[in-house]
Amino acid sequence: MENRVWDVIIIGGGPAGYTAALYCGRAALSVLVLEEMAPGGQMGTTDQIDNYPGFPEGINGFELAMQMQKSAERFGAVTKLERVTELSLADEPKIVKTSAGEYSARTVILATGAAPRELGLPRERELRGRGVSYCATCDGMFYRGKEVTVVGGGNTAAADAVYLAKLCSKVTIVHRRDSLRASKAYLQPLRSCENISIVWDSVPEEILADQTVTGLRVRNVKTGETQEIPCSGIFVAIGNEPNVSLFENSVALDGRYVDADETTRTNLPGVFAVGDVRKKPLRQVVTAVADGAVASHFVEEYLSQRDADR
Repeated sequence: MENRVWDVIIIGGGPAGYTAALYCGRAALSVLVLEEMAPGGQMGTTDQIDNYPGFPEGINGFELAMQMQKSAERFGAVTKLERVTELSLADEPKIVKTSAGEYSARTVILATGAAPRELGLPRERELRGRGVSYCATCDGMFYRGKEVTVVGGGNTAAADAVYLAKLCSKVTIVHRRDSLRASKAYLQPLRSCENISIVWDSVPEEILADQTVTGLRVRNVKTGETQEIPCSGIFVAIGNEPNVSLFENSVALDGRYVDADETTRTNLPGVFAVGDVRKKPLRQVVTAVADGAVASHFVEEYLSQRDADR
């Protein structure tokens, strides 16, 4: 175990985590970022990001992640590629155990993100970024004038379909039931789009592709019949799974997400949650970055108050 006590340990090296690291570093706080795989989170697996300000030609997600890491490390943040295995967040100091050691911190920022639910089909991961997407607002522009398919029946699927209908020549929704689960607020805009059609009672069976997606084979769950839907893009909108397993028994959750308001503070003193793991209305790179900046402010406030109380 290291003897030092870090001012801040950030669990997760996505845009929220590294923005928090940057701001905390600039505030002269000691910062340790623990990331299991590589910087960027979901952003790091995105081939092209066109909706992050400052890059008029877009930027590769992994490249942006590396720039964010370098920005934070310029101000003293330290990155260690280690898998966090156990947390003691109610302790003073807080204890973070990893695959390689144990660390202490005065505050902890949870930036573990969320992962989109996958269809579980062969080649799905291979074709991610080559026709398979999990974010319509991120990737929709690449399919302007083309035919696309949206898989899902909830609010996200309906909103994605309406958004894509403005860009694409045709949008087909594939839903496993005979009615959508989306709320009424989403259904009216959906009905008004003439280039949206729905394939009911059907589930995806196979992604059709050469080097990129060319279609989707679906099976009707009632009749067993299959059909092929020609498309250039498949947008999977069947939900996300926030990465909360490390702390779901200690940090309050709201549904499946961490219950942290716009201050990013959780129910535990000195513990903050940022990015996609936090309950919020919009999950984008730019909102994750905003969370990181906000968290740093309240980390500083918390530490200053603790020091004043001593």
